[in-house]
Amino acid sequence: MTRILAYAAEALDAIWRNRARSILTMLGMIIGTSSVIAVLGIGSSAAAGIAGSLNAFGDPGLAVFADPRQDDPASAQIQYRDTATVLAEDSDVVSYVFPTYQRNYTMKANGVTYVGTVVSQQDYIVDSLTLREGRRIETPEVQNAEHVALISQPLERRFFGSGLGLGQVIRVNGVRFTIIGVYDELKAGIFNSIGASDYIEIPYTTYHEIAPGPVDGLTIYAQPGANLVTLQDRVFATLNHLHGARSKYQLQDVAAFLTSFESVISTISVGVTAIGGVALLVAGIGIMNIMLVSVTERVREIGIRKAIGGSRRDIVTQFLLEAIILSLIGGGTGTLLGIGAALLANGIVAKLLGPAPVPLLQIIAIAAGFSTLVGVVFGTYPAIRAGRLDPIEALRS
Repeated sequence: MTRILAYAAEALDAIWRNRARSILTMLGMIIGTSSVIAVLGIGSSAAAGIAGSLNAFGDPGLAVFADPRQDDPASAQIQYRDTATVLAEDSDVVSYVFPTYQRNYTMKANGVTYVGTVVSQQDYIVDSLTLREGRRIETPEVQNAEHVALISQPLERRFFGSGLGLGQVIRVNGVRFTIIGVYDELKAGIFNSIGASDYIEIPYTTYHEIAPGPVDGLTIYAQPGANLVTLQDRVFATLNHLHGARSKYQLQDVAAFLTSFESVISTISVGVTAIGGVALLVAGIGIMNIMLVSVTERVREIGIRKAIGGSRRDIVTQFLLEAIILSLIGGGTGTLLGIGAALLANGIVAKLLGPAPVPLLQIIAIAAGFSTLVGVVFGTYPAIRAGRLDPIEALRS
């Protein structure tokens, strides 16, 4: 251990003697490491933020809707009454079925008129969304098709400014609704099941009163352990019995889609990080180049060390340690810069996507590992070359 520390001190002294050259060499390592760390940190943070926002919506269930590409899509349109039929005939594979609506209507409240998104809601709550004020829609309100509504916080600000919307009346397509709750402002609104930040939710039974025609689709929750293919076949068979054998439908596993989306985001993050790793490869080549120059400049020093008893392993260890220290200093500086950039960007990510922690320990571990690896890989050849020098030839140079 004492010998290693002595070699480290000599390596630092050699780096300091040629500090201008060493700084230029480390610059490539600094740029490479900082870019990789920044991209990795921002990518991991964004992926965590998106995953957290999506998970807040819970199990979105299975979406069933008429295939718009069929010959006669009008005859295949799902009706409100189909909900009860599907639940009754396929209860062994289906636990809950709800009609879904999502349309734009004119809203009026507090003297303000706005065209916004109106979506249906049921009393079976699967999400973990938080309310700024008020409560969720309850079973009696769904059963009695009561005129109650939940609104988003951006919509509350649009109609009531800094005032509270709870208990206020809002008209949707001319129909009066009482606001019973206001959601906290949602993050990653473009990824949620609603697709807009200014929206209002009303019971699906009440929606049927103001839009008595076909529904937009069905939201189905499977029985525990039910096979997805079997469920699809059964539900499609029921709908074909209701609307004709030529009717075509599509089933979308929203949960699987969201999982795939998260996977794609993570893959993109890793891919971009790998591209940034090319800069580390260039930095490693720079370290190898400067170490080869150092070996050439210090041939006589190597010969003297061998002449007074220094072994090949001692020479290899000294030069390898010098390459590693050079790489670690550049990597450490680049890590600090990269973490700083990631933390600055994290503030923006958190505002857009919600809580998005930066995995600092993982980043530091990766940076230290890569820096050491670069030093070892690209410092090995120059160190071995130094160790193989013949002492007599070295002294004559």
